[in-house]
Amino acid sequence: MRKVAIGQAGGPTAVLNASLVGLVEGLYGSSEIYPVHDGYQGLVERNYGQLNHSGYEWIRQHAVVPGACLGAGRYDFSSDLMERALNQLKLDDIHTLAFIGGNGTMAALQRMGDMARQMGYELQTIGVPKTVDNDLCETDHAPGFASAAKYVMLSVRNIVKDLEAMRNFEQVRIIETMGRNAGWLALSSGFLRSSDQDGPHHIYIPEIAVSSEEFLKSVGETVKVNGTATIVVSEGFSFAGEDKIERNVVNGRQILGGISSRMEQLIRDQFGFNVRSENLGMNQRSASYAVSLQDRQEAYEVGKQAALYIKEDLSGLMVNIQRQNTKCYNYTVGQVPLEQVARSGERLLPASYLANLPEYYNWLGPILGESIAPYPAKWREIKNESTIYPEFGRSQEK
Repeated sequence: MRKVAIGQAGGPTAVLNASLVGLVEGLYGSSEIYPVHDGYQGLVERNYGQLNHSGYEWIRQHAVVPGACLGAGRYDFSSDLMERALNQLKLDDIHTLAFIGGNGTMAALQRMGDMARQMGYELQTIGVPKTVDNDLCETDHAPGFASAAKYVMLSVRNIVKDLEAMRNFEQVRIIETMGRNAGWLALSSGFLRSSDQDGPHHIYIPEIAVSSEEFLKSVGETVKVNGTATIVVSEGFSFAGEDKIERNVVNGRQILGGISSRMEQLIRDQFGFNVRSENLGMNQRSASYAVSLQDRQEAYEVGKQAALYIKEDLSGLMVNIQRQNTKCYNYTVGQVPLEQVARSGERLLPASYLANLPEYYNWLGPILGESIAPYPAKWREIKNESTIYPEFGRSQEK
């Protein structure tokens, strides 16, 4: 019987465990399954054992639970440690390795496969995609992103309403999202905006450079016209000529964060406004109450497809989601070589979405799942209804 080591790696999502359940259900009964705890670190430390029936049922109970029930996390997976992990697998006669993760996970899987070939050890490698940042290439989108985007847009909409209620006391809110070097999440915050008075009024993303002077001018004009300004900024955004702001560097990985505080200080110094910066925090990737059911279903399906590819003896590939060119949302679950994924690098927002924001929201809508009821128009908008999308990036003339 085939022995399969499976694991989760990187930052968790609200639907990551659904992919694990799909993978385990697809393999159970036809393979010996070895769940790896704590991601690639568990491979190195041989922190895995054969799954029994009670373990199988325990994993299945996590189908709708956020996080990573096996443990995931970041790990500095050097070549020496990879060789050690391969020797552990060889010792246990495990010839299949399947991991759920993002860019770093896929790159590590690809390197593990190359190293195994050099050692003369036969190793089947299969990757299952996930990321809240949606920066994973060679897939229409990654499971985990839609649920994170839904949380962001709902949170921002409610923060906008809170600020409107406090307009005689507070003028500006700045909301920082995850996303690393890509603006997918931050840009999703404007999806529910229905009129020219709605926030967020400005969205700042890494793909578009803006000077601090342009930023301040836009905020000042918005407060003058609207009374308040709600700003969303991706953690990877930086002002033109400035470096990205980082919280820390852990195991060689840059931990971004803090641009909202920088913006807050600039606005306070320039205008004297009462301004508040907020970070949406870890709920972006763990809010079970904001999960897209479509996202959860797709997460399960990519795990189930990975199990099928394992049984078909395919190797060196990542499962992907391929959107079909039809009027209604339709997709298939397919495959792409791990080497191609690793070579493609980070997936940034395409130029077409930056030039045409409604096109991005049309792409985003179907993967959010259930429709979201709009809030009623403001009193002053009742006689002048309009649909408009928020300004983002460089200032634009009205």
